[in-house]
Amino acid sequence: MATLFSKIIDGDIPGRFVWADDVCVAFATIAPITDGHVLVVPRAEIVELTDAPDDVLAHLAVVARTIGSALQAEWDAPRAALLVAGFEVPHLHLHVLPAWDEASLTFANARTDVPADALDAAAERVRTALRSAGQGAHVPRALGSPAL
Repeated sequence: MATLFSKIIDGDIPGRFVWADDVCVAFATIAPITDGHVLVVPRAEIVELTDAPDDVLAHLAVVARTIGSALQAEWDAPRAALLVAGFEVPHLHLHVLPAWDEASLTFANARTDVPADALDAAAERVRTALRSAGQGAHVPRALGSPAL
């Protein structure tokens, strides 16, 4: 059975895509801890971190670093944070977000009341930051599509 993230990747459920390549996609979460919070998700349905092949895990980490750098610059954050939990969806995903302190890096701070237009605007800022960082080849043509 397809996971929620596979349905987003396949276009069955809307997503706010900021990155796409042959191995993974990244899209904005609907419950951001901070503005710019995105999920880096392998296209393959890998349940958890410890199940990931080394090459996929390495690729996800490089993409997370690239996106994190763009987030850090765009939001003028002192750090880019990376969180891996995976309890809410059984499909490996890396949370990447701009961060100002460790105390705020908790899912208890996830906001579920952010209006759709604010989520769209934050995702578009990520897309613009990635293009400015020379990563335009990986930024999907449209916010709602993982197609390049």
